[in-house]
Amino acid sequence: MEKNSIYTKYEAMDDARLIALSKFEDDTLALEYLIEKYKKIVRMKARGYYILGGDSEDIMQEGMIGLYKAIRDFDESKQVNFYSFAVLCITRQIHTAIKSANRQKHIPLNSSLSLDRAVYEENEDLTYIDTFANSDITNPENLIISSENKTALEKHIGESLSALEKRVLFLYLRGKSYCEIAAIIHKDEKSIDNALQRIKKKVTKILAQEEK
Repeated sequence: MEKNSIYTKYEAMDDARLIALSKFEDDTLALEYLIEKYKKIVRMKARGYYILGGDSEDIMQEGMIGLYKAIRDFDESKQVNFYSFAVLCITRQIHTAIKSANRQKHIPLNSSLSLDRAVYEENEDLTYIDTFANSDITNPENLIISSENKTALEKHIGESLSALEKRVLFLYLRGKSYCEIAAIIHKDEKSIDNALQRIKKKVTKILAQEEK
């Protein structure tokens, strides 16, 4: 791991202390440092695995999700060192993703959601989303596609969202949980929830304007 001045104070800390800081004191830098510290382990574990219909980056993302879950669920009182626990969680997450992908291959193609298709080929972070059926963004079933004014509406929404919000929305519509999104983009779950709430407000405002 490369030296970085913003992480200097964390370099002498053990993993348990870093986890305590991130979990109980909302120290996002401690979380980022720990994730960066173990990213090499994730990469090593990801080698040699393959997800049907995916690529090496998909395996890496699943490994990062496993790492995030390890940080979230680690309990020092159980007298297990974090390294062993992290390797277990990373491996388990990769295996689960592979099994899930194998099951998905038996699902008819026409049953897949169109919401996960990118709006612009040059910008895969923005997927098709036209209308919020109601104000509850926490339920993916409440996201409905409308065929009216699609191009203009998508463009308007795309321009109103920040890069982070686009990424969060993209992953959310792909079926990723708050925990999984947080692991992939190196943010905490509170940040993901805040981003989704901002997205809801922005899209609701845009839709209100379109109806005038």
